[in-house]
Amino acid sequence: MFEYPRSGMFNLRVSYENNSYRPPVDVVETKKEFIIRVEIAGVNEKDFSIRMDHNTLFVSGIRHDPMKNHAFHQMEIHFGEFQIEVKILQPVDRDSIKAEYIDGFLTINIAKAVPQEIHIKDKEA
Repeated sequence: MFEYPRSGMFNLRVSYENNSYRPPVDVVETKKEFIIRVEIAGVNEKDFSIRMDHNTLFVSGIRHDPMKNHAFHQMEIHFGEFQIEVKILQPVDRDSIKAEYIDGFLTINIAKAVPQEIHIKDKEA
């Protein structure tokens, strides 16, 4: 598995499984959210999945090669299965996760958790 930090404060960590295809990934941190953008042009929405497990976002799928039985003179477009893991090392609001797939780009927005004040209940009340 390939892994490297993707933030100045190391709030995120991106990993790739050793599959034949590794789509490019952008990870952006703003004051309020994390934005993960994956370039997966040519992948049908039914051929990839997104899930959040604890503090890790998983994006996996397959880009099929419509010409796999042909002889190539040059091949720069990659096909095959892929899996990306983005570990978020900071609390997030799991209920706010949004994803959209437009023009070959999958964009996932994950809001940062907002600290909540806990009030102490009076025993006499």
